[in-house]
Amino acid sequence: MTTVISDSTVLFNRSLRHILRSPDTIITTAVTPIAMLLLFVYVFGGAIDVGAGSYVNYLLPGILLITVASGIAYTAFRLFTDVSTGLFERFQSMPIARSALLWGHVLTSVVANLVSLALVIGVALLMGFRTSAGIGAWLAIIGLLVLFTLALTWLAVIPGLTAKSVDGVPNRLRICSSVTTSPALNPSSPAMPLPTHTPGDSPLAL
Repeated sequence: MTTVISDSTVLFNRSLRHILRSPDTIITTAVTPIAMLLLFVYVFGGAIDVGAGSYVNYLLPGILLITVASGIAYTAFRLFTDVSTGLFERFQSMPIARSALLWGHVLTSVVANLVSLALVIGVALLMGFRTSAGIGAWLAIIGLLVLFTLALTWLAVIPGLTAKSVDGVPNRLRICSSVTTSPALNPSSPAMPLPTHTPGDSPLAL
């Protein structure tokens, strides 16, 4: 157990250094959710009635889930790169825990996604997002987001390990993430209240 933790820490630091050398990956991950946040709030927000609260408060939870779903793609590509270049096999020939190879990428994904989530929340605050949640509630939210990120990242490991070409990574990843990304906004209650859905898609809304 100690070996797994120490080996995972070493490989986590390696993957994290790669992220720090190219912070554009984190920025790119946050750009799409921020663009969706701006689009829904400033273009469609006036036509959607969410009651007494502001629409940005209503929409933000769904956008946070999309941020995580967008960020796991880089984990699949980084893992595929290690496998396709032979680095993965080279690590396997060394006296290190095999699970540490995956945990290094998974933990890096968690950290990178937390940074992206912080950027999205920062933009939401500038757009008027306000909350009365206390420290305990925020800690619970962070814990849920970390668990959600871990779950999706382990799904992203599958296409990263099984893809035969770089073009196959997004195709396999799309199959894994389609069950989480699409329902997060359309047709679902995080984007608009259930009464505003049409009779046809209301039974499908989450």
